Order: sequence, then structure tokens, then C-alpha cells
Amino acid sequence: MAHFLIQALNGQPITLYGDGMQVRDVLYVEDLVNAFLLARRHASRLAGTAFNIGGGPRNTTSLLELLRLIGDLQGSAPDVNFKDWRLGDQRYYVSDTRAFSSATGWKPQVGVSAGVKRLYDWLAENSASTRTAELQGSGT
Repeated sequence: MAHFLIQALNGQPITLYGDGMQVRDVLYVEDLVNAFLLARRHASRLAGTAFNIGGGPRNTTSLLELLRLIGDLQGSAPDVNFKDWRLGDQRYYVSDTRAFSSATGWKPQVGVSAGVKRLYDWLAENSASTRTAELQGSGT
């Protein structure tokens, strides 16, 4: 997701392998940190147990839907190049977070649209700050 946003912000084309209908779950970083904090809080009870952490079924998006979100944020669709499927690409990946949720009460709080917007805004702000600092450092 971040790669797509960075490419779009830099006016560079985005390459999709396959048809773009691949589905992924997305998890905003604050939700991940909250999951880690809950795991730490319940460490004695959870020790030795493996869990899947991700956005889960409520936070899914196809790559094409993600591109539409990016276009909405920018006011125009990003340039996209389609290439052949890559060996090993999954059409559908969604984390099953039920075990961790049951053990801790955790659920992601930030939805796909809100998370994409927050990341887009952060990247836009920080890349602008980086460019300004680079220009000031070069004396231009």
C-alpha cells in the first residue's frame, strides 16, 4: 500500500501484476501497536501461542479498489501498468484474527479508507518536508 501511495505522490506509474482483483486485508499501524500492547499485557496467558494479526475480513480491499481510493485522494487516477501474474501471487489473502480477538478483545479500529487517507496524508506531509529540507541543504 505504501509503495502505491509513494508512486502516486511522486507521479510515477504503479505496476499491477495480474488483473488487480487480488484481495488483501490491511491493518493500520496504530491497530498493530495496540495488538502488541494487548499481547504484552496478556503475555503470561498467551505465551507459546501463535496468532494471525492483520486487518481481517472487515478491512479488505482489492488492488483496484485501492487505486480508486488513491485517485479520490489525489483528484485523479494514478497511472497504472498491468503485467502478467507473478508466480506465487495469491488472489486472496485475509488474516483470521478470531483467536487473538477472542483471547484479548482486540479488533482493528481504523478502516481501509481512513487508514489509506492517514497514510497518504503522512506521506505527503513528510515527503514535502524532506524535499524542503533537501532544497535548503543544497542552498537552492
